[in-house]
Amino acid sequence: MLFNSIDFAIFLPLVFILYWLLANKDIKYQNLLIVVASYIFYGWWDWRFLALILFSTVVDFTVGFYLDKTNTQTKRRALLWVSILVNLGLLGFFKYYNFFVDNFVTAFSFFGKHIEVNSLKIILPVGISFYTFQTLSYTIDVYKRQMKATKNFVAFTAFVSFFPQLVAGPIERASNLLPQFFEKRKFDYNKSIDGLRQMLWGLFKKVVIADNCAYYSDMIFSNYHSYSGSTLLLGVVFFAFQIYGDFSGYSDIAIGTSRLFGFHLTRNFAFPYFSRDIAEFWRRWHISLSTWFRDYLYIPLGGSRGGTWMKIRNTFIIFIVSGFWHGANWTFVIWGALNALYFLPVMLLNRNRNNLNIVASGSLFPSFKEFISIIITFGLTLLAWVFFRANNLHDALSYIGVIMSRSLFTIPSVFPLSVIILIGILLVVEWFQREQEHALCFNKYKPHVIIRWGSYLTLATIIIAFLGKENTFIYFQF
Repeated sequence: MLFNSIDFAIFLPLVFILYWLLANKDIKYQNLLIVVASYIFYGWWDWRFLALILFSTVVDFTVGFYLDKTNTQTKRRALLWVSILVNLGLLGFFKYYNFFVDNFVTAFSFFGKHIEVNSLKIILPVGISFYTFQTLSYTIDVYKRQMKATKNFVAFTAFVSFFPQLVAGPIERASNLLPQFFEKRKFDYNKSIDGLRQMLWGLFKKVVIADNCAYYSDMIFSNYHSYSGSTLLLGVVFFAFQIYGDFSGYSDIAIGTSRLFGFHLTRNFAFPYFSRDIAEFWRRWHISLSTWFRDYLYIPLGGSRGGTWMKIRNTFIIFIVSGFWHGANWTFVIWGALNALYFLPVMLLNRNRNNLNIVASGSLFPSFKEFISIIITFGLTLLAWVFFRANNLHDALSYIGVIMSRSLFTIPSVFPLSVIILIGILLVVEWFQREQEHALCFNKYKPHVIIRWGSYLTLATIIIAFLGKENTFIYFQF
């Protein structure tokens, strides 16, 4: 079920009403309703996917239960590996089987050996990369004794399948989300209104920004040989705002929806295109995944505690694995490696934590140095996005080659002024709200009621005007 669909527009109010009608009952009834609603929401795409998420839930619930019951380190380590192998095994089979088979055949062909291995027609279950990491965080934290295992299967199932963030995050830690299923939830009018505002901005970013940018970025990337370097540069700019509007828009809707039900989810985006270096960018982009890899991969590998070689090794590992997490294609691996290269000078010069504050805090405009830093960081990000978006490495390199040609200094043959104006509106609103949790958050100050409601109605009107085809979210494929 898509957030930008009529189905969800009917589904959400029904679940919301039933949920709060149960507010005076035992909390287990609300949790059970969340489980039922979440399985309907997830099964809307393909009911066969439900078996996988249920299997993963049962395995990790059982592993957590027995981890709590035993103190024998050998047994505890074995139980942890059961969870890791089951979750990563499912993820590896559905997402990477054909990738490894094809590369295995190619490798042997290079040495003159022809091997017949059939690829499988595998449907990638929606959101499998997200909920496998979410359940893994639970078993790892229980193994480390950072949290107690739950004995409430309904609450645990609700945690794994919680529909607002199930298919594209944020990737919630068990330590943050799971305890909320044991707390009495009371309807909070102010939080609900703020949640609706965040949902409205998320829909604007998805329907108005991302889907319009997608039309032009797809057209340009699909026919890049026919366009000038200036047009291709504009194409990757469109993709940059497509993926930002699409993914951060989903996160906004997920977080806003959760507030309607009395839950607090982790912030996943913090205006990343205003970053002044690549380290700051990764503190602001897909925050739940970046911190997941930091805590469960980078730090266990030694983090930054070792010498220079260990820092370099661990940086490349975390970025390449992050790239491979996004998809079974060498383009994603190169995208990850390229970001590692960007990150290395900042880390080795101990400047990776220079920009922890909000850019131009308390000022209307950034300083000249900050502005140049933002432009350079955005430019590096654009270069990496070419690999992320291209179908293969050849297309990515060819695309960059055309951008670097003399045709970069010509007038673009594709120049949709309306879309560029919409991107400008997005940037202006988010710049003025960069110190807030989201672009329509008014916790720090409240504009006049006429301005606020005028903004809401204007955004809603624009969204309705652009509603048409129900475009899926980019990260559903990951």
